[in-house]
Amino acid sequence: MADSALNAAGARQRWRQLPVVARVAIVYFAARVVTAVFFLLAAQLSGAESRFGVDPSITDLVLAWDSRWYWIVAETGYPADLPMTDSGAIAENQWAFMPIFPYLAKLVSFPFGQWAVGAFLVSIAAGFAASYVLYLLMREKLAESAAMWSVVFFACGPLAGLFQIGYAESLFLLWLFLALLCIVRRRFGWLYLLIPLMGYTRPGVLAFALFLALFGIWRWFQREREQLGAIEIVHIVALGFWAVVVGFSWQVIAGIVTGDAGAYLSTELAWRRNWIAGDAAFAPFDGFLAATSFWFGAMWGLSAEVGYVVLGLGVAAIAAALLVVPAVKKLGVELRLWSASYLVYLLLVFFPQSSIFRLLVPLSPMWGAFAAPRSTPWRLSVLAACLIGQWWWIYNMFGLGNTVWQIP
Repeated sequence: MADSALNAAGARQRWRQLPVVARVAIVYFAARVVTAVFFLLAAQLSGAESRFGVDPSITDLVLAWDSRWYWIVAETGYPADLPMTDSGAIAENQWAFMPIFPYLAKLVSFPFGQWAVGAFLVSIAAGFAASYVLYLLMREKLAESAAMWSVVFFACGPLAGLFQIGYAESLFLLWLFLALLCIVRRRFGWLYLLIPLMGYTRPGVLAFALFLALFGIWRWFQREREQLGAIEIVHIVALGFWAVVVGFSWQVIAGIVTGDAGAYLSTELAWRRNWIAGDAAFAPFDGFLAATSFWFGAMWGLSAEVGYVVLGLGVAAIAAALLVVPAVKKLGVELRLWSASYLVYLLLVFFPQSSIFRLLVPLSPMWGAFAAPRSTPWRLSVLAACLIGQWWWIYNMFGLGNTVWQIP
Protein backbone atom coordinates (compact mmCIF):
# COMPACT_ATOMS: atom_id res chain seq x y z
CA MET A 1 0.00 0.00 0.00
CA ALA A 2 2.82 2.38 0.91
CA ASP A 3 4.64 1.54 -2.34
CA SER A 4 1.48 2.29 -4.34
CA ALA A 5 1.09 5.65 -2.61
CA LEU A 6 4.73 6.49 -3.28
CA ASN A 7 4.40 5.50 -6.94
CA ALA A 8 1.28 7.63 -7.31
CA ALA A 9 2.98 10.59 -5.64
CA GLY A 10 6.00 10.15 -7.89
CA ALA A 11 3.81 10.04 -10.99
CA ARG A 12 2.06 13.24 -9.93
CA GLN A 13 5.42 14.90 -9.32
CA ARG A 14 6.73 13.86 -12.75
CA TRP A 15 3.53 15.14 -14.33
CA ARG A 16 3.88 18.53 -12.65
CA GLN A 17 7.50 18.78 -13.79
CA LEU A 18 6.52 18.52 -17.45
CA PRO A 19 6.23 21.83 -19.33
CA VAL A 20 2.66 23.09 -19.46
CA VAL A 21 2.53 22.80 -23.24
CA ALA A 22 3.53 19.12 -22.97
CA ARG A 23 0.82 18.40 -20.40
CA VAL A 24 -1.79 20.12 -22.53
CA ALA A 25 -0.58 18.17 -25.58
CA ILE A 26 -0.87 14.84 -23.75
CA VAL A 27 -4.40 15.64 -22.58
CA TYR A 28 -5.53 17.01 -25.92
CA PHE A 29 -4.15 14.31 -28.21
CA ALA A 30 -5.23 11.51 -25.89
CA ALA A 31 -8.72 12.99 -26.14
CA ARG A 32 -8.39 13.05 -29.93
CA VAL A 33 -7.69 9.32 -29.93
CA VAL A 34 -10.92 8.76 -28.00
CA THR A 35 -12.82 10.97 -30.43
CA ALA A 36 -11.33 9.09 -33.39
CA VAL A 37 -12.58 5.82 -31.87
CA PHE A 38 -16.04 7.35 -31.50
CA PHE A 39 -16.06 8.41 -35.15
CA LEU A 40 -14.87 4.98 -36.32
CA LEU A 41 -17.52 3.28 -34.20
CA ALA A 42 -20.23 5.62 -35.51
CA ALA A 43 -19.14 4.82 -39.08
CA GLN A 44 -19.34 1.09 -38.32
CA LEU A 45 -22.84 1.49 -36.88
CA SER A 46 -24.04 3.62 -39.79
CA GLY A 47 -26.62 1.70 -41.83
CA ALA A 48 -29.01 2.09 -44.71
CA GLU A 49 -31.23 4.37 -42.59
CA SER A 50 -28.34 6.77 -41.97
CA ARG A 51 -27.75 9.95 -43.94
CA PHE A 52 -24.24 8.68 -44.64
CA GLY A 53 -25.17 5.18 -45.75
CA VAL A 54 -23.43 1.93 -44.96
CA ASP A 55 -19.80 2.11 -43.77
CA PRO A 56 -18.95 5.75 -44.60
CA SER A 57 -15.27 6.67 -44.67
CA ILE A 58 -13.66 9.09 -42.24
CA THR A 59 -13.28 11.51 -45.17
CA ASP A 60 -17.06 11.36 -45.66
CA LEU A 61 -17.52 12.41 -42.04
CA VAL A 62 -14.84 15.12 -42.16
CA LEU A 63 -16.67 16.62 -45.16
CA ALA A 64 -20.17 16.14 -43.72
CA TRP A 65 -22.79 18.81 -43.18
CA ASP A 66 -21.42 22.38 -43.24
CA SER A 67 -17.91 21.12 -43.96
CA ARG A 68 -19.03 20.66 -47.54
CA TRP A 69 -19.97 24.34 -47.77
CA TYR A 70 -16.50 25.34 -46.59
CA TRP A 71 -15.05 23.00 -49.22
CA ILE A 72 -17.19 24.65 -51.90
CA VAL A 73 -15.92 28.07 -50.78
CA ALA A 74 -12.33 26.84 -51.04
CA GLU A 75 -12.86 25.39 -54.53
CA THR A 76 -15.24 27.86 -56.18
CA GLY A 77 -15.31 31.01 -54.04
CA TYR A 78 -18.47 33.06 -53.52
CA PRO A 79 -21.24 33.47 -56.13
CA ALA A 80 -21.76 36.81 -57.82
CA ASP A 81 -25.20 35.60 -58.90
CA LEU A 82 -27.22 34.34 -55.95
CA PRO A 83 -28.93 30.97 -56.51
CA MET A 84 -32.72 31.03 -56.33
CA THR A 85 -35.35 28.51 -55.27
CA ASP A 86 -38.32 27.60 -57.44
CA SER A 87 -40.41 30.05 -55.42
CA GLY A 88 -38.03 32.92 -56.22
CA ALA A 89 -36.35 33.15 -52.81
CA ILE A 90 -32.58 33.20 -52.36
CA ALA A 91 -31.33 29.64 -51.82
CA GLU A 92 -28.64 28.34 -49.50
CA ASN A 93 -25.20 29.37 -50.71
CA GLN A 94 -21.60 30.07 -49.71
CA TRP A 95 -22.15 33.61 -48.41
CA ALA A 96 -23.24 32.15 -45.05
CA PHE A 97 -19.68 30.90 -44.43
CA MET A 98 -16.68 33.08 -43.64
CA PRO A 99 -13.50 32.76 -45.72
CA ILE A 100 -10.50 32.32 -43.39
CA PHE A 101 -11.01 28.67 -42.47
CA PRO A 102 -11.72 27.26 -45.95
CA TYR A 103 -8.86 29.12 -47.62
CA LEU A 104 -6.41 28.32 -44.83
CA ALA A 105 -7.41 24.66 -45.09
CA LYS A 106 -6.85 24.80 -48.85
CA LEU A 107 -3.38 26.26 -48.33
CA VAL A 108 -2.49 23.52 -45.83
CA SER A 109 -3.93 20.84 -48.15
CA PHE A 110 -1.60 21.56 -51.10
CA PRO A 111 1.02 18.91 -50.16
CA PHE A 112 -1.73 16.31 -49.67
CA GLY A 113 -3.99 17.01 -52.65
CA GLN A 114 -7.23 16.86 -50.63
CA TRP A 115 -9.00 19.76 -48.98
CA ALA A 116 -10.40 17.40 -46.34
CA VAL A 117 -6.87 16.66 -45.11
CA GLY A 118 -6.10 20.38 -44.82
CA ALA A 119 -9.39 21.01 -43.01
CA PHE A 120 -8.68 18.20 -40.56
CA LEU A 121 -5.15 19.45 -39.88
CA VAL A 122 -6.27 23.06 -39.36
CA SER A 123 -9.07 21.99 -37.03
CA ILE A 124 -6.97 19.67 -34.91
CA ALA A 125 -4.00 22.08 -34.71
CA ALA A 126 -6.21 25.05 -33.86
CA GLY A 127 -7.95 22.95 -31.21
CA PHE A 128 -4.62 22.17 -29.57
CA ALA A 129 -3.56 25.82 -29.63
CA ALA A 130 -6.96 26.82 -28.24
CA SER A 131 -6.55 24.28 -25.42
CA TYR A 132 -3.19 25.77 -24.47
CA VAL A 133 -4.56 29.33 -24.52
CA LEU A 134 -7.56 28.18 -22.48
CA TYR A 135 -5.15 26.87 -19.85
CA LEU A 136 -3.41 30.25 -19.74
CA LEU A 137 -6.78 31.98 -19.51
CA MET A 138 -7.91 29.75 -16.65
CA ARG A 139 -4.62 30.23 -14.78
CA GLU A 140 -5.41 33.94 -14.56
CA LYS A 141 -8.26 33.04 -12.19
CA LEU A 142 -7.91 29.41 -11.03
CA ALA A 143 -5.37 27.10 -9.46
CA GLU A 144 -3.15 24.96 -11.68
CA SER A 145 -5.13 21.74 -11.22
CA ALA A 146 -8.44 23.46 -12.00
CA ALA A 147 -6.93 25.06 -15.10
CA MET A 148 -5.74 21.67 -16.36
CA TRP A 149 -9.09 20.05 -15.63
CA SER A 150 -10.72 22.84 -17.61
CA VAL A 151 -8.61 21.73 -20.57
CA VAL A 152 -9.60 18.10 -19.95
CA PHE A 153 -13.31 18.97 -20.06
CA PHE A 154 -12.80 21.18 -23.12
CA ALA A 155 -10.80 18.52 -25.01
CA CYS A 156 -13.24 15.73 -24.09
CA GLY A 157 -16.47 17.74 -24.14
CA PRO A 158 -19.71 16.76 -25.85
CA LEU A 159 -18.79 18.83 -28.93
CA ALA A 160 -15.12 17.78 -29.06
CA GLY A 161 -15.79 16.05 -32.38
CA LEU A 162 -15.56 19.54 -33.91
CA PHE A 163 -11.78 19.36 -33.47
CA GLN A 164 -11.60 16.63 -36.11
CA ILE A 165 -13.97 17.77 -38.87
CA GLY A 166 -14.00 20.55 -41.45
CA TYR A 167 -15.74 23.17 -39.30
CA ALA A 168 -14.41 26.61 -38.38
CA GLU A 169 -15.15 26.33 -34.65
CA SER A 170 -11.64 25.27 -33.57
CA LEU A 171 -10.03 28.21 -35.33
CA PHE A 172 -12.62 30.65 -34.01
CA LEU A 173 -12.08 29.40 -30.46
CA LEU A 174 -8.35 29.99 -30.79
CA TRP A 175 -8.90 33.64 -31.80
CA LEU A 176 -11.58 34.07 -29.13
CA PHE A 177 -9.49 32.67 -26.27
CA LEU A 178 -6.55 34.83 -27.33
CA ALA A 179 -8.82 37.87 -27.40
CA LEU A 180 -10.24 37.12 -23.95
CA LEU A 181 -6.72 36.57 -22.60
CA CYS A 182 -5.73 39.98 -23.98
CA ILE A 183 -8.70 41.57 -22.22
CA VAL A 184 -7.93 39.86 -18.91
CA ARG A 185 -4.29 40.94 -19.13
CA ARG A 186 -5.22 44.43 -20.42
CA ARG A 187 -3.12 44.01 -23.59
CA PHE A 188 -5.41 45.69 -26.07
CA GLY A 189 -3.11 46.15 -29.05
CA TRP A 190 -3.39 42.55 -30.30
CA LEU A 191 -7.19 42.86 -30.44
CA TYR A 192 -7.00 45.03 -33.54
CA LEU A 193 -5.76 41.91 -35.36
CA LEU A 194 -7.78 39.30 -33.47
CA ILE A 195 -11.14 40.97 -34.08
CA PRO A 196 -11.02 40.66 -37.90
CA LEU A 197 -9.61 37.13 -37.54
CA MET A 198 -12.67 36.24 -35.48
CA GLY A 199 -15.02 38.14 -37.75
CA TYR A 200 -13.90 36.41 -40.95
CA THR A 201 -13.66 32.95 -39.42
CA ARG A 202 -17.16 32.53 -38.01
CA PRO A 203 -20.16 34.75 -37.16
CA GLY A 204 -20.07 36.06 -33.62
CA VAL A 205 -17.81 39.10 -33.55
CA LEU A 206 -20.83 41.35 -32.90
CA ALA A 207 -21.18 39.53 -29.58
CA PHE A 208 -17.60 40.61 -28.87
CA ALA A 209 -18.60 44.20 -29.64
CA LEU A 210 -21.36 43.96 -27.03
CA PHE A 211 -18.88 42.41 -24.61
CA LEU A 212 -16.47 45.33 -25.09
CA ALA A 213 -19.30 47.78 -24.40
CA LEU A 214 -20.25 46.00 -21.17
CA PHE A 215 -16.60 45.63 -20.21
CA GLY A 216 -16.05 49.34 -20.73
CA ILE A 217 -19.03 50.20 -18.53
CA TRP A 218 -17.79 47.85 -15.82
CA ARG A 219 -14.28 49.30 -15.98
CA TRP A 220 -15.70 52.80 -15.60
CA PHE A 221 -17.53 51.91 -12.40
CA GLN A 222 -14.48 50.04 -11.11
CA ARG A 223 -11.99 52.82 -11.90
CA GLU A 224 -11.35 53.59 -8.25
CA ARG A 225 -10.32 49.98 -7.55
CA GLU A 226 -8.32 49.56 -10.76
CA GLN A 227 -6.96 52.69 -12.38
CA LEU A 228 -8.58 53.46 -15.71
CA GLY A 229 -6.31 55.52 -17.89
CA ALA A 230 -7.17 57.53 -20.98
CA ILE A 231 -5.31 55.10 -23.26
CA GLU A 232 -7.40 52.17 -22.03
CA ILE A 233 -10.62 54.15 -22.58
CA VAL A 234 -9.54 54.95 -26.14
CA HIS A 235 -8.70 51.29 -26.78
CA ILE A 236 -12.02 49.99 -25.47
CA VAL A 237 -14.07 52.50 -27.48
CA ALA A 238 -12.00 52.06 -30.65
CA LEU A 239 -12.05 48.27 -30.42
CA GLY A 240 -15.80 48.23 -29.83
CA PHE A 241 -16.29 50.36 -32.94
CA TRP A 242 -13.85 48.17 -34.87
CA ALA A 243 -15.76 45.01 -33.86
CA VAL A 244 -19.02 46.55 -35.09
CA VAL A 245 -17.42 47.54 -38.42
CA VAL A 246 -15.97 44.05 -38.89
CA GLY A 247 -19.23 42.43 -37.83
CA PHE A 248 -21.26 44.21 -40.50
CA SER A 249 -18.57 44.31 -43.19
CA TRP A 250 -19.33 40.83 -44.54
CA GLN A 251 -22.88 41.96 -45.32
CA VAL A 252 -21.44 44.94 -47.19
CA ILE A 253 -18.98 42.74 -49.11
CA ALA A 254 -21.72 40.30 -50.08
CA GLY A 255 -23.91 43.18 -51.20
CA ILE A 256 -21.17 44.72 -53.35
CA VAL A 257 -20.21 41.43 -55.02
CA THR A 258 -23.77 40.29 -55.71
CA GLY A 259 -25.42 43.64 -56.29
CA ASP A 260 -28.01 42.75 -53.65
CA ALA A 261 -27.71 44.71 -50.39
CA GLY A 262 -29.59 41.99 -48.52
CA ALA A 263 -27.60 39.07 -49.93
CA TYR A 264 -26.05 37.90 -46.68
CA LEU A 265 -29.16 38.21 -44.53
CA SER A 266 -31.31 36.51 -47.18
CA THR A 267 -28.75 33.71 -47.40
CA GLU A 268 -28.85 33.14 -43.65
CA LEU A 269 -32.64 33.13 -43.70
CA ALA A 270 -32.59 30.47 -46.42
CA TRP A 271 -31.70 27.92 -43.74
CA ARG A 272 -34.53 29.12 -41.52
CA ARG A 273 -37.04 28.41 -44.31
CA ASN A 274 -36.18 24.74 -43.94
CA TRP A 275 -37.82 24.82 -40.51
CA ILE A 276 -40.80 27.13 -40.73
CA ALA A 277 -43.47 27.59 -43.38
CA GLY A 278 -43.81 30.85 -45.24
CA ASP A 279 -41.34 33.61 -45.97
CA ALA A 280 -38.64 33.87 -43.31
CA ALA A 281 -37.85 37.39 -42.11
CA PHE A 282 -35.47 38.79 -39.55
CA ALA A 283 -36.25 40.78 -36.45
CA PRO A 284 -34.37 40.81 -33.16
CA PHE A 285 -35.43 37.91 -30.88
CA ASP A 286 -37.86 36.66 -33.54
CA GLY A 287 -35.81 33.54 -34.26
CA PHE A 288 -35.91 32.30 -30.67
CA LEU A 289 -39.60 33.12 -30.30
CA ALA A 290 -40.52 31.43 -33.59
CA ALA A 291 -38.42 28.38 -32.76
CA THR A 292 -39.97 28.12 -29.30
CA SER A 293 -43.41 28.03 -30.89
CA PHE A 294 -42.20 25.51 -33.51
CA TRP A 295 -40.60 23.05 -31.09
CA PHE A 296 -43.10 23.21 -28.24
CA GLY A 297 -46.11 23.42 -30.53
CA ALA A 298 -45.64 21.69 -33.88
CA MET A 299 -42.94 19.22 -32.82
CA TRP A 300 -43.68 18.30 -29.21
CA GLY A 301 -47.44 18.80 -29.12
CA LEU A 302 -47.46 21.21 -26.18
CA SER A 303 -48.12 24.91 -26.69
CA ALA A 304 -46.16 28.03 -27.56
CA GLU A 305 -47.08 29.51 -24.18
CA VAL A 306 -45.41 26.62 -22.35
CA GLY A 307 -42.34 27.16 -24.52
CA TYR A 308 -42.21 30.86 -23.70
CA VAL A 309 -42.36 30.09 -19.97
CA VAL A 310 -39.56 27.52 -20.31
CA LEU A 311 -37.50 30.00 -22.34
CA GLY A 312 -38.01 32.74 -19.75
CA LEU A 313 -37.09 30.42 -16.88
CA GLY A 314 -34.02 29.26 -18.77
CA VAL A 315 -32.83 32.81 -19.37
CA ALA A 316 -33.42 33.69 -15.70
CA ALA A 317 -31.54 30.59 -14.52
CA ILE A 318 -28.53 31.35 -16.73
CA ALA A 319 -28.48 34.97 -15.59
CA ALA A 320 -28.60 33.85 -11.96
CA ALA A 321 -25.76 31.39 -12.53
CA LEU A 322 -23.57 34.09 -14.05
CA LEU A 323 -24.34 36.45 -11.18
CA VAL A 324 -24.32 34.34 -8.03
CA VAL A 325 -22.88 30.81 -8.49
CA PRO A 326 -19.53 30.85 -6.62
CA ALA A 327 -17.71 28.58 -9.09
CA VAL A 328 -18.76 30.84 -11.97
CA LYS A 329 -17.81 34.00 -10.08
CA LYS A 330 -14.28 32.60 -9.63
CA LEU A 331 -13.75 32.98 -13.38
CA GLY A 332 -13.85 36.75 -13.11
CA VAL A 333 -16.07 39.47 -14.49
CA GLU A 334 -14.51 39.43 -17.96
CA LEU A 335 -15.47 35.83 -18.77
CA ARG A 336 -18.91 36.24 -17.26
CA LEU A 337 -19.51 39.37 -19.33
CA TRP A 338 -18.40 37.52 -22.46
CA SER A 339 -20.77 34.65 -21.70
CA ALA A 340 -23.68 37.03 -21.11
CA SER A 341 -22.89 38.98 -24.28
CA TYR A 342 -22.71 35.88 -26.43
CA LEU A 343 -25.97 34.51 -25.05
CA VAL A 344 -27.72 37.82 -25.72
CA TYR A 345 -26.31 37.72 -29.25
CA LEU A 346 -27.79 34.25 -29.78
CA LEU A 347 -31.14 35.39 -28.43
CA LEU A 348 -31.11 38.31 -30.84
CA VAL A 349 -30.17 36.53 -34.07
CA PHE A 350 -30.41 32.74 -33.84
CA PHE A 351 -33.21 30.33 -34.74
CA PRO A 352 -32.51 27.50 -32.28
CA GLN A 353 -32.59 23.91 -33.47
CA SER A 354 -30.25 20.98 -32.96
CA SER A 355 -27.19 23.03 -33.92
CA ILE A 356 -27.73 25.04 -30.72
CA PHE A 357 -25.25 22.66 -29.06
CA ARG A 358 -22.55 23.70 -31.53
CA LEU A 359 -23.50 27.36 -31.26
CA LEU A 360 -22.85 27.22 -27.51
CA VAL A 361 -19.20 26.16 -27.93
CA PRO A 362 -17.90 29.78 -27.61
CA LEU A 363 -19.00 29.55 -23.99
CA SER A 364 -16.19 27.02 -23.41
CA PRO A 365 -14.40 29.21 -20.80
CA MET A 366 -17.27 28.21 -18.53
CA TRP A 367 -15.66 24.77 -18.23
CA GLY A 368 -13.56 26.47 -15.57
CA ALA A 369 -16.64 26.62 -13.33
CA PHE A 370 -16.99 22.84 -13.57
CA ALA A 371 -13.28 22.38 -12.86
CA ALA A 372 -13.11 24.78 -9.90
CA PRO A 373 -14.42 22.33 -7.24
CA ARG A 374 -11.43 20.31 -6.00
CA SER A 375 -13.39 17.07 -5.52
CA THR A 376 -11.87 14.26 -7.59
CA PRO A 377 -15.15 12.28 -7.76
CA TRP A 378 -16.88 15.42 -9.05
CA ARG A 379 -14.26 15.99 -11.74
CA LEU A 380 -14.32 12.36 -12.84
CA SER A 381 -18.13 12.48 -12.99
CA VAL A 382 -18.00 15.59 -15.19
CA LEU A 383 -15.44 13.88 -17.44
CA ALA A 384 -17.66 10.81 -17.75
CA ALA A 385 -20.64 13.00 -18.64
CA CYS A 386 -18.49 14.78 -21.27
CA LEU A 387 -17.50 11.51 -22.93
CA ILE A 388 -21.05 10.13 -22.86
CA GLY A 389 -22.32 13.38 -24.35
CA GLN A 390 -19.60 13.31 -27.01
CA TRP A 391 -20.50 9.79 -28.10
CA TRP A 392 -24.21 10.68 -28.16
CA TRP A 393 -23.50 13.73 -30.35
CA ILE A 394 -21.16 11.93 -32.78
CA TYR A 395 -23.43 8.91 -33.15
CA ASN A 396 -26.58 10.95 -33.74
CA MET A 397 -25.08 13.65 -35.96
CA PHE A 398 -22.55 11.54 -37.90
CA GLY A 399 -23.69 7.96 -37.43
CA LEU A 400 -27.35 8.73 -38.16
CA GLY A 401 -28.19 12.32 -39.08
CA ASN A 402 -31.57 11.36 -40.46
CA THR A 403 -34.07 13.44 -38.46
CA VAL A 404 -34.55 17.15 -37.81
CA TRP A 405 -32.83 17.02 -34.41
CA GLN A 406 -29.74 15.23 -35.76
CA ILE A 407 -28.15 18.20 -37.56
CA PRO A 408 -24.88 19.47 -36.04
